[in-house]
Amino acid sequence: MAKAAPAEQLRLLDIQVLDGKLRALDAQAKALKEDPRLPDLHGGVTVAKSDLVVIDTEVGDLSRKLTKAEDDVAQVTARIAKDDAKLNSGTGLSKDLMALQHDIESLSRRRSDLEDVELEAMEALDDAKGRQAAQQALVDQMQSVLDGVVAEVRGKLAALRTERDATAAERAELAASFDPALMAIYDRMLAKYGVGAARLFHGTSEGSGMQLSPGDLAEIKGAAPDDVVFCPDSGAILVRSPEWS
Repeated sequence: MAKAAPAEQLRLLDIQVLDGKLRALDAQAKALKEDPRLPDLHGGVTVAKSDLVVIDTEVGDLSRKLTKAEDDVAQVTARIAKDDAKLNSGTGLSKDLMALQHDIESLSRRRSDLEDVELEAMEALDDAKGRQAAQQALVDQMQSVLDGVVAEVRGKLAALRTERDATAAERAELAASFDPALMAIYDRMLAKYGVGAARLFHGTSEGSGMQLSPGDLAEIKGAAPDDVVFCPDSGAILVRSPEWS
């Protein structure tokens, strides 16, 4: 049976406090990384950006449609101006001038139709740009909320890392003051059961929170003060003290 002075065994509770704090800090960090707000916010931003891409594509298509309509109107307008100039010059045969007049009338009707197409394209583009601006504002707002939550989580994680580093350094310094053999037992129990040492307080193991059976208590009470004894339920080193009996 492993042995250690009662005072040394008692000091194991100090290192257990630090290990408990490290576990709590790790649990807090894990909870922060799994913040339930993040998946919903990430998903919302992704969907909003996807919808924005659809509207951006629509705006691009409508812009090209409007440009084509404007070009078509400009071409017909230029043709009418050219024919008007020729007609107003009065040169040429009468039948040619009449044909020219007919072409101008046809082109004017064509321009009117094209201007209707141009107006429809302009209105559709204005509507799409309005929806584009609204969607962009939504994306910006959702991204801002997400960025705020991420910054909050990162800030808290940084604070936890600082506290954990300080606690780990304190733990390392304290561990170095123990007999290596005793620390090896403690660390083995800690790794295996999550608790390295716990008080035996009025017959209850604080490692498991359970009252020990009369047989287990009798066996532990019969052990020498410097014997290292273990909790039958949690596996932790049981630290004994006469005033805790």
